[in-house]
Amino acid sequence: MYKKRDGQMTVEDYILPFSGELDGNNRWVKLSKMIPWEAFEEKYARLFGKVGNPAKPARMALGALLIQTKLQATDEETEAQISENVYLQYFVGMQEYQSKPPFDPSMMVYFRKRITSEMLEEINEWIRKKEDGGEANGSANGGELTDTVVKDTSAMPKENRGQLMLDATCAPQDIRYPTDVSLLNDAREQLERMIDTLWSGWNGGGKPRTYRECARREYLRFVKDRKPRIKKIRRAIRLQLGYIGRDLKIVDELLSGSNGLSTSQSERLRTIVRLYEQQLTMYKSRTHRVEERIVSISQPHVRPIVRGKAGREVEFGAKVLVSLVDGHAAIEKLSWENFHEGGELINSVERYHEKYGFYPEAVLADKLFRSRENRAYCKTRGIRLSGPPLGRPKRVFDAERKRQERLDSAQRNAIEGVFGRGKRRFGLDLIMTKLKETSVISIHLQFLVMNLENRIRFILSRFFCRLVFAT
Repeated sequence: MYKKRDGQMTVEDYILPFSGELDGNNRWVKLSKMIPWEAFEEKYARLFGKVGNPAKPARMALGALLIQTKLQATDEETEAQISENVYLQYFVGMQEYQSKPPFDPSMMVYFRKRITSEMLEEINEWIRKKEDGGEANGSANGGELTDTVVKDTSAMPKENRGQLMLDATCAPQDIRYPTDVSLLNDAREQLERMIDTLWSGWNGGGKPRTYRECARREYLRFVKDRKPRIKKIRRAIRLQLGYIGRDLKIVDELLSGSNGLSTSQSERLRTIVRLYEQQLTMYKSRTHRVEERIVSISQPHVRPIVRGKAGREVEFGAKVLVSLVDGHAAIEKLSWENFHEGGELINSVERYHEKYGFYPEAVLADKLFRSRENRAYCKTRGIRLSGPPLGRPKRVFDAERKRQERLDSAQRNAIEGVFGRGKRRFGLDLIMTKLKETSVISIHLQFLVMNLENRIRFILSRFFCRLVFAT
């Protein structure tokens, strides 16, 4: 059940435990004015039924996640920070200061599960409209985030305007670096625990033999070798595959005469079966590639993403395609499977046209986006695609074209800076959430917080310029 509030509180409504009032120039106060709380609450309330215990307010759920992302804190630390800071309590919508924590740290998991990526994308779009100069209304009809003055795209000039920057990155998950032998050993140990669980409720005689001590001894003998040869690696894989195949047969036999496994154990068993089939196929065919390859038993949705970067050729996580327009970053595509980012240029340009009513003057992207299809598409719409043209270099040196290429390359550094800030300050370099859905929400939150910070810097710089010119 969810109880909606009658209007959102302002900074003057907050009751302090002492005399005085909150500072309106505080960063959390300014940040709270940039978020359409009422429109978000409209969508958040639809997730709940009409019966049950009242849920935490939408502002508290979203505010707590934004605080956690900005401060890069754990669930427990986020709850402690909110209970100690009056500005954070105001930011999450509390009416007055209280030393008692407003929620248990375990509620952060439910907040991440309830809030969808579509909700965060709408808030991000609302911030983008505010940056463009439109007075956005956070309490629009039906909870949608729209402008108070609807823009008539038919009356806009049709010439191309603005620049669209595109690039992709990987958001690595917090998993152990996967090797075939270590994955198989982990699967074997989990199967042995399942056998222990099933046998405790089984009435079919003695406990079946799993040879777990021999398997453990063989694994330790292998990992002690710092630089094993290919022949030794294949032998270790063959032995672990044999132990796992035997354990899977035992599990199938015990499942027929016991109370069964829990839901989480059943899902883990399905993952292990897929892992066993993949590893057996690669072993027999002597290859190292397979479709939808599992690299983590606890997070089977994670895939290896080949990036070809210096020092880190393969990363394990979600691949994210990001667009940057006037300093505002937006996620164009997020996928756990590897994809070619060049194939998404046309869709990104069309979304740019839907947002602004015109096509960009230039698309700044690396060479992966400069396919013949993309070049032909940009040419028909009068869009300049960065980079040198196809074919052999011309004999006549074109100084203007070279100057434009250098300028485009320099300007494209802005989107690389977005990735750098996200990975240095907001946790994009290591996603700590475990579930597939909550990991997606964490990535969307990081880009949302970066855009909010850009908005704050823009307001402060404009205020500073007014002071300078006024004097």
